[in-house]
Amino acid sequence: MKHLFARFATKISEWAGKPVIFILALTAVIIWAALGPFFDYSETWQLVINTGTTIITFLMVFVLQNAQTRDTRAIQAKLNEMILTSHAENRFIGIENLDEEELKHLDQLVAKAAKGRGETEACRTTEAAEAVAPKKTETRKRAMAGKAPKQKQRPLVKR
Repeated sequence: MKHLFARFATKISEWAGKPVIFILALTAVIIWAALGPFFDYSETWQLVINTGTTIITFLMVFVLQNAQTRDTRAIQAKLNEMILTSHAENRFIGIENLDEEELKHLDQLVAKAAKGRGETEACRTTEAAEAVAPKKTETRKRAMAGKAPKQKQRPLVKR
């Protein structure tokens, strides 16, 4: 059942994102608006568009969220694989599980290191990244299980 819904969500999100679907929806709204004078802008006339758009929006939220969540997980897996097979910092695997405050702090540290504030700052950034996203998190263990051999840790900025 899970795979059936995943395939359904993918197909619907691909279908809903096409320009022709937008044009059809816009056309439906224009026709509805044009029929307003014929129905004296009645409550029933208003109820038709309100009910229709509410139902479609309600259902599409779940479909699109499912597709987006799977896409995000796939991108994270690809990025983790790239990190593991490159000379990048392995300690950044799994940081998507940090809370918002920790991610902002880590982002600021990486930005400082990228600006070239010197070797000392880069080393401090690497140490701070280890403190914010420790190597022993369960996510990291799972991500690194069976992957490439552990690489030597390097500062974020090349010396």
